[in-house]
Amino acid sequence: MTTEQAPRSTVRCTEQEAQANLLAVLQLCAAGKLRCSQTTHRLSAAAVTAVAEILQDGDFYPADPIAAFAWPLLLQAGGLAELASGKLALTTRGRAALTEPPHDALRLLWQRWLNRAVLDEFSRIEEIKGQRAAAVLSAAGPRRKTVGEALAACAPGQWTQVDDLFAAMRKSGLDFTIARSDRALWKLYLQDPQYGSLGYDGFHDWPLLQGRYTLAVLFEYAATLGLIDIEYVPPVGAREDYCDNWGGDDLDQLSRYDGLLALRLNPLSAYATGRASVCIPASAPVDTDCRSVKVLPNFDIVALDGLRPTRRSAP
Repeated sequence: MTTEQAPRSTVRCTEQEAQANLLAVLQLCAAGKLRCSQTTHRLSAAAVTAVAEILQDGDFYPADPIAAFAWPLLLQAGGLAELASGKLALTTRGRAALTEPPHDALRLLWQRWLNRAVLDEFSRIEEIKGQRAAAVLSAAGPRRKTVGEALAACAPGQWTQVDDLFAAMRKSGLDFTIARSDRALWKLYLQDPQYGSLGYDGFHDWPLLQGRYTLAVLFEYAATLGLIDIEYVPPVGAREDYCDNWGGDDLDQLSRYDGLLALRLNPLSAYATGRASVCIPASAPVDTDCRSVKVLPNFDIVALDGLRPTRRSAP
């Protein structure tokens, strides 16, 4: 008889890689490599793959884009990139970011995301159906800012388990709702709109809705921007809080973010959240493949040796 072992967790310090990834994605935009939907602001599948390939240490999960999905949205929300003829192009601010300290741009992107994100992060919890029905979801802005406040309240340099963060948010009043009303809650469901409705008692507990939204904001945006170091495992089987819901036992995971176990605020997060007035960021290694980039007087960007992927750590 064999005993199934829990998957080994990964600890990832994100501050250095975020600095390198910012430059790499800006370069892709400058080269006109990123096709993007005018309606949804999301990249094409091929463009997401192109972003994933240049991330310094790869995406958090090889088969499910998180950082590769987030970067283009962050650049748009932060005013560093804009749509032009179906592709992302750098704005004047984006061109300037190529030569300015990266921690300033990362702080800008986080603050702009909290105030003017281009999507509701809850839409990325695809297993919860019914979100597109009229007047179902609450406004995303207040939810997002509440998560930002909860992040800023964490103890710097100390690991916080995500379930402890959930408890602290509720205890301190940093709470929000996902559905606009109790009636709207009945329209959210797993698998089947009648039997799998989240309106039933016990089927919409805090970790299931508010918790999953919090995980999405932290994992896909805060970690991508290098604000938090994270510990995580593969999402399949990582959380079982949805399994008692009708249809839940047919799902391997409720979201791609289920594997986030713990987070730690790093020096960049103190700067980005306003807890520190200056930032002494961790030094990112210089990538010799990307060093020959020149900004011309007309703000065109020229990669003298061609655009190449940033270095990636060995698997």
